[in-house]
Amino acid sequence: MSPMSFNPAGIELDRRQGLTRQLYEALRQRVLDGRLASGTRLPASRDLAAALSISRNSVVRAYDQLYAEGFIEGRVGDGTYVAQLPTTDPGTKKLSTKVSTGLSTGLSPALSTKPANITGNLSSEVIHSPALGRLENNHLPLPPSGPLRAFRVGVPAFDLFPFDVWAKLNAAFWRKPDLQQLCYGNPAGDERLRGLIAAYLRSSRGMQCTAEQIVITSGAQQAISLCAQLLVGPGDSVAIENPGYRAAGHAFANAGAKLQGVEVDAEGIDCTALNALNDCRLAYVTPSHQYPTGVVMSLARRLELLAWAERTGGWIIEDDYDGEYRYSGAPLAPLAALDRSDRVLYVGTFGKVAFPALRLGYLVLPPGLVSAFTQRRAVDVRHSEVSTQAVMAEFMAAGHFQRHIRRMRRAALSRRNVLLAGWPDDVPGVGSLPGVAAGLHLTVRVQSLAREAQLVAQALAADVEINALSSYWLPDTHSAPAQRAGLVLGFAAVPEAAIAQALARLRKAWRVG
Repeated sequence: MSPMSFNPAGIELDRRQGLTRQLYEALRQRVLDGRLASGTRLPASRDLAAALSISRNSVVRAYDQLYAEGFIEGRVGDGTYVAQLPTTDPGTKKLSTKVSTGLSTGLSPALSTKPANITGNLSSEVIHSPALGRLENNHLPLPPSGPLRAFRVGVPAFDLFPFDVWAKLNAAFWRKPDLQQLCYGNPAGDERLRGLIAAYLRSSRGMQCTAEQIVITSGAQQAISLCAQLLVGPGDSVAIENPGYRAAGHAFANAGAKLQGVEVDAEGIDCTALNALNDCRLAYVTPSHQYPTGVVMSLARRLELLAWAERTGGWIIEDDYDGEYRYSGAPLAPLAALDRSDRVLYVGTFGKVAFPALRLGYLVLPPGLVSAFTQRRAVDVRHSEVSTQAVMAEFMAAGHFQRHIRRMRRAALSRRNVLLAGWPDDVPGVGSLPGVAAGLHLTVRVQSLAREAQLVAQALAADVEINALSSYWLPDTHSAPAQRAGLVLGFAAVPEAAIAQALARLRKAWRVG
C-alpha cells in the first residue's frame, strides 16, 4: 500500500514574520489534529519550498525542529514521513496546539478543595503525614553553598551574567521610583513582567498563553509548593518521577500527599505505570530534560500523558527548569503548548538563566485556576519583591535577556564539551558518558551502590562535587540496587579551566589514566 501524500494547500505564511516558525507550527498542528496522519509522506524540502515560494533553508529548519520533537521521521533512501503517534480514544477530542479559551469552574473535584487548602491552615494530620515521614527518614540535603566548584548540579554559568547592566537598571529604578509601585502590588506579579514572559513563551516555546495566566513566584520551588498547597489534600496520590527532583516530593508530602514513584525509561515517565494508579489525579514531570537522568520525553509519551490528564480530570505540573539549554535546534515544545484541555500547570524560572539567588520564577496556569492561586499568593506573601520584578521587566524589554540566553547556551555547550572530552573513560565500574543534547547536567551509570559511594567519597576528598544518583530515588523504591547507582554531574557552574583541573584531580583520586 503506497503512503499517503501531503498537499500543502491551505498553508498560508505571513512574510512579515518568521517563516520557519510559521511553517513548523502549521505542520505540527496538522499532525496533532489528524489532518496529517501517521505514515503520510512529506515532500522533499526543495519541493515544499518551491510550492510555498519560500527559501529551502526555512523548510529545512522547520523539518529539523519537527524531527527533534518526534513529529516526523526519516526513512533511509525513502524520504520523510509523519511519525507513528498514539491515537486518542474515539470519545476523546483531538489535541490541538492552542490553550482552550473556555474557563473552568474551579479546582478539579477529584482533588481537594477544602477551605484549609485555600487559607493555608495545615492540620496536624498533614504535618505528620506518612509520606512526609518517608522522606524525613532519608534526609533531603540543603542546597550546597560555599565557593562554586566542579561539578555542582543545578547551577548555570552565572559568572557570565551582565551584573553591570543589572546594576544600572536597578539604580535607575531606585533613583526615582514610581511611588505607586512601592505600595502593595498585585499578588500575581508585575503586570509588565507577566506580559513580557507571555510574549517570550509564545515565541520561544510555542505556548499560546496570556499575561493573565501568569503568576510570579519566588523561584520554581515556591511555584511547586503553591501547586501542592492548592491541588493536594491529605491522602491524595501524587505521581512523581523516580528518580526525580526530591524537593518537589517534599512539597507534595508536606501537603499530605501519598507519593507514588513512577519510574523513568528512555522516553520519560512510564505512562503504563501511571495509568495503573487508579486514584492518582496529579503528576509532576520534567519532560524537557528529566531530572536527574537527562532523558527527553518523547512526543508519543507527551501525548499519552496529556491523554491521561484529560481522561482522569487530573493535573500535570510541568517543571521546565532548564528548557533554554538545548544544543541543537530550538527548545522543544512543552506539554503546555500541546495541552487543549487546560490540565497543565507550567513552572518556569529565571534562576537557571540569570543566577539562583535571584529567586524569581513563575507559573503559567489554566485560566480557571488563576483566581485561586492569586488569592493564595496574597495570603502567603502578599506579592513578590517589587524592584526585582521591575528590573527584570526592563532587562527583558531592552533585549538583554535574549542576548544573555544565547551567551549562556554557548557557555554551557563549551563547558559540556570540556567535560566530555576530558572524562576518564577507563574508570572500573563506571559506564560510558551519555550523549548530552540538553540541560546543565548529565548522569553516568555505575555498577553498584557500593562503587557509587566509593567514587563520590574519593571525588569529595579531591575537592570535586559529584552527586550520587541513588539519592534521587524514593526511599522505598523496589527496583534493583544496581539500577539506582550512578553519578550526576553539573557542567556549567565553573569555567573550562576549572573543569579541566577537576578532571585531573579525579583521575588521580580514582587512580586512572
